[in-house]
Amino acid sequence: MKEKLGVLVHGAGWVSTQHIKAFMNNPHTRVVAISSRKLESARKRAEEAGLKDVKLYDNLDKALENPEVDIVSVCTPQHVHAENTIAAAKAGKHIVIEKPIGNSLEEIRNMRDAVRKAKVKTVVSFVLRWNPLFQILKRIIADGMLGNLYYVEADYQSAIAAWWSGYEDARKKSTGVSAFLVGGCHAIDAVRWFAEKQEYKAANPVEVFAYSGGLRKGRIRQWNYYTQRWEDMPPLEYDDLEVALVKFENGVIGKVSVNFGGVQPYTFPIEIFGDEGTVKDNRIWSTRFQGQRGWIEIPTILPDSAEVTHHPFQAQMDHFVDCILQDRESHCNLEDAIKTHEIAFAALECYKTGKPVRLPLLT
Repeated sequence: MKEKLGVLVHGAGWVSTQHIKAFMNNPHTRVVAISSRKLESARKRAEEAGLKDVKLYDNLDKALENPEVDIVSVCTPQHVHAENTIAAAKAGKHIVIEKPIGNSLEEIRNMRDAVRKAKVKTVVSFVLRWNPLFQILKRIIADGMLGNLYYVEADYQSAIAAWWSGYEDARKKSTGVSAFLVGGCHAIDAVRWFAEKQEYKAANPVEVFAYSGGLRKGRIRQWNYYTQRWEDMPPLEYDDLEVALVKFENGVIGKVSVNFGGVQPYTFPIEIFGDEGTVKDNRIWSTRFQGQRGWIEIPTILPDSAEVTHHPFQAQMDHFVDCILQDRESHCNLEDAIKTHEIAFAALECYKTGKPVRLPLLT
């Protein structure tokens, strides 16, 4: 084993700054290359991070030929995640894949097959699994403080707009596909995560029924939370609101929504119900606390910001590096993340048929 695993960060957008930082801080990795569609973008990221001895590329295939690269961190727009992941797998590299992993079931199947064939390790950036509140709640659930679970809710509420550098690709149906895929998949994954009692496992979905709606689709006039005024922006090409009910294999029912139309700050509300206790965000009520008269509030970091610097990428990357060094699979690998994405694709199918959709969709 090499003294340090070499990392190629592919894509130089907003999220790449945190991937670079996390791998620079891990004692077992070093960033050896950055690639982007524009060489200048890659150079800017290297300079910002203070990286001197780093190779820069404007071509992924060339970057993958670098023998120093052991890990590829895919930070490109979502509509090219599949082709980037497949290329990295064929090159025999371990892969960090930003969410969403792909824009169609066919893309995801091809990714899965390429990774299986290459036998490389993967982790998908459902980074909230490493959020301090998420980790505390999973321990509480695993310890039985809520008893037997029966219902879980999570909602992704963020009025994405032109303030986000990825908005132009994300707003289009051809490249963004749906609100659930663009951002709401974080809430879908949260529902899967909290619907399972085992600490390092997510629940398996077996059926989905969903509705879509909202008022932003096609509208140019939109509220900009950051400037606090109405502005003309390129419109969303899909519904800004999606709500789904999910039945899990273990009997738990989940409700998940994504809302890009709310005139409000970013919020990510969570509710978890068991037969011995309840969680509402960072507040807990449990029969374990004898004489409890009010909600017990956990003073920890909540998933309450869309800012990438707020997200626990360091913990995610440290986990993944450990998986590589210990030759074990991540609980958030590509195979597991497919189950989260299938819920989003099942919702799209439900809008067409008006009928519940059985899972899995891929075999």
